Amino acid sequence: MKTSLTYTLIMSCIIANITIAQKKNTMSANPKEIIAPKKAVVYQVFTRLFGNKNTTNKPWGTIEENGVGKFNDFTDKALQEIKKLGVTHIWYTGVPHHDVIRDYTQYGISNDDPDVVKGRAGSPYAVKDYYNVNPDLAVNPAKRLEEFESLIARTHKNGLKVIIDIVPNHIARNYHSLSNPKGVKDFGTDDDTSVEYARNNNFYYIPGKAFEVPTSDTYKPLNGEQNPLIDGKFTEYPAKWTGNGSRQAKPDINDWYETVKVNYGIKPDGSKDFPELPAGYDTKDCKAHFAFWKDKDVPSSWKKFRDIALYWTAKGIDGFRYDMAEMVPYEFWSYMNSAIKMKNPKAFLLAEVYNPKEYRNYIKLGKMDYLYDKVETYDHLKAVIQGKTLPDGLSDIQNGLADIEHHMLHFLDNHDEQRLASPEFAGTPEKGKPMMVVSATLSSSPTMIYFGQEVGEDGKENAGFGTHSRTSIFDYIGVPHHQRWMNEGKFDGGQLSQSEKALRDFYKRLLNFTLSSDALMGKYQEIQKYNRDTTSGYDSGLYSFVRWSAKERLIIVANFSWVTTSNFELKVPETIIKSWDLKDGLYDVTDQLYGSKAQLKVTNGIGTIQLSIKPSESFILKL
Repeated sequence: MKTSLTYTLIMSCIIANITIAQKKNTMSANPKEIIAPKKAVVYQVFTRLFGNKNTTNKPWGTIEENGVGKFNDFTDKALQEIKKLGVTHIWYTGVPHHDVIRDYTQYGISNDDPDVVKGRAGSPYAVKDYYNVNPDLAVNPAKRLEEFESLIARTHKNGLKVIIDIVPNHIARNYHSLSNPKGVKDFGTDDDTSVEYARNNNFYYIPGKAFEVPTSDTYKPLNGEQNPLIDGKFTEYPAKWTGNGSRQAKPDINDWYETVKVNYGIKPDGSKDFPELPAGYDTKDCKAHFAFWKDKDVPSSWKKFRDIALYWTAKGIDGFRYDMAEMVPYEFWSYMNSAIKMKNPKAFLLAEVYNPKEYRNYIKLGKMDYLYDKVETYDHLKAVIQGKTLPDGLSDIQNGLADIEHHMLHFLDNHDEQRLASPEFAGTPEKGKPMMVVSATLSSSPTMIYFGQEVGEDGKENAGFGTHSRTSIFDYIGVPHHQRWMNEGKFDGGQLSQSEKALRDFYKRLLNFTLSSDALMGKYQEIQKYNRDTTSGYDSGLYSFVRWSAKERLIIVANFSWVTTSNFELKVPETIIKSWDLKDGLYDVTDQLYGSKAQLKVTNGIGTIQLSIKPSESFILKL
C-alpha cells in the first residue's frame, strides 16, 4: 500500500468525512494533532420499500394492494437502530421525483404514461423533477418536500449523514419540474431541435422523426392491464436519443427507453466541445479545480446539474451517489464536484464507474471521493463463493489498486445486484459472512450494505416488472426479512428467527469494529501466498492478510468454504514480524468479532498461530 499517496488524496478533499458517530473515536486532547480519518459505513435503503408493512406481495400490485413506505417511517427509533448497527451515512435511494403510475393530478402533477414507465412504481432513475421528491413517499403529497426536509433533519439529529441520488446521464422522457427555483428552466426548454447536436442543447435529437414506443412479444405495460394512457404511443417530436445512447427513433425494448440522454458537450463523433483540464490537474485539489472553471464557458447541462446539486446541498444533503457516472465526461465532474466541495468540504461523493482503466481519471480529475469496487473486488468475491475461483486473486486486485484503494468503496449487495443471500449469489446469508469480513477489512475504503442484507434478505419475490433475486426497484412490494426486523414499526427485530438475529449481531459486531479500528486506515499486506506455499492444512477456501498502524495490528483470516473446517498453523512472515518490531516470544491475540483467544508465537523472526476455523468463519485477530 502506498500509504503516503493515499493520505495525500484523502487530505485534499475527503478528510472531513469524519462523522458525528465517529467523533468519540477520533477527538484528541491536543488540538494541534492531526486527526486521522476512520472508516465510513453507508447503509443504502430503498426509501419506498423500507417502511412498508404490507406483506401481500401481489405481482404488479398497486399501493392499495401491496403498500408503500413513507419518509415518516424513518422514526427516531429506526434511525437509532441503523446507527447502532455501525452506520455513518444513509443513502436514501429513489428520493427525487421520478415517473410513477398513480394519479396525483390533484396536486398539479401530470400523469405518467405507462408506455414509457418501467413497472408500476417506476424507476428511480427516470427522474421527472429534480427540485422535488417522489409523492409516493409522503403522507401528504402536497407537503412532500417538507416531509423530506424533516427526514433530513431527523437523520442529522440521530448522528447520521444523508446521501441521495443524482442521475446525470439521463432524465425521464416527460421531464417537467413543478418546483423550479426562480430563473431555472426545464431541461431542453431552449434547445434547437432542428439539429442532432448543438453544444448548449440539453439533449440529442433525431430531426424529422417522431419517437416510437418499443414493442415486444413478451412484455406489455402494467402486464396488459387496462389503462387510459396505454395506447402504444408517446408524443415526442423530434425523437431524442435514448438514455443508454441509442440513436434510434424506436429504441429496443431492452434499451433505457423510459429516459433520454443528456448532452454534456460530447459531439456525436465522441469529440469534446468544452475546455479540458490542463496537464497536472490530477494532483491539484478541489479549490484549484473550482478556480479553473470559474471563468470558463461550459455547456448548459453542466450548469443545470451543478445548480441541482447545490440546491440539495443547501437543504442539508451531505453527499450524492452518481448513477452511471462514467457515461458523463470527467471534466464535468471536476466542474460540479469542486463546486459542491466549496459549499460543503465534507460532502461524500460516490460514483458508479465500472471501467478500471478510468478509475484514476474520475478520482483525480473528476474529484470523486469514492467509486464502486465492483468489477474487481466484488466480482472476485462472488466468483469465490460460487466455487469458480480461489480467493488468492484478491491480493493482486488490492495491490493493483494500492494508490487509490481508499477511494474504492466495497459492497456485496445493492439495488442493482443479486441479493447476497439469494440462490443466484451465495445461496445462504451465512456463506456471505467471510465475504463481508474481507470486504469490510481489506482496505481503508468505505463499506456499504443494502437494507435487509444484515438479516439475510434473499429477494425471492416476483414483484411484477422486477423478478426474483433482486429486490425490485420498479414495483410496490414488501421485503420479508427486513419486515420481520421492522416488526410493525417497532424496529426491534421482534419477528426475526434466531438465525436472523445472529446474522444481524454479526453485522453489528463487524461494522462497529471497522468504525473504531485504526489499523483499517493503515497498511495492508497479504500473507496468502506465503501460507499457500508453505503451510500444511491451508485449505483452498482460506484467505489471510494483515492490517496495521502505529496503534493497532491485525491478522485477518477468512474461510470461504461452506463445508470444510480447517486446522492449521498460520504463518506470519518475517517481513511482517520485523515491521511490527516483534521479538521472539509469545503474544496474545484476541478475535474482535467474538472474543476467542489465541497466541502468536514468534520463533527466529517468524510468527505462527494455531487455528481451527469452521466453514464460513472468520477471525480478526488483534495483538
